[in-house]
Amino acid sequence: MQIKITGEMSIKDIRKAIFEKLHEVENEFRVGHSRGATLYINPTDGRGDEIVPRNELGRQVDKILCDGPYRSAADEMKI
Repeated sequence: MQIKITGEMSIKDIRKAIFEKLHEVENEFRVGHSRGATLYINPTDGRGDEIVPRNELGRQVDKILCDGPYRSAADEMKI
C-alpha cells in the first residue's frame, strides 16, 4: 500500500499528514500491522530548491535506518 503526500511543506506538516493517513489506514481499511515502511523525502530549502543533508563530518546522508520506536525498560518488561 502506498501513501503519497504531495506539495512542498515543512517536516512538521509532513509528520501531521503521515499521522493522519496512517490513522485512516488503520481505521477505515482495518490494517493493524505492517512488515515495515519506507519513507522517501525530497529535502528543500523552503523555496523549492533541493538541499543535500550532511552529517557533522560533512558527509552526505542518503539513508537512515530505524528498528522501530524507542522502547522503555517498562515496555520491555511489560510493566
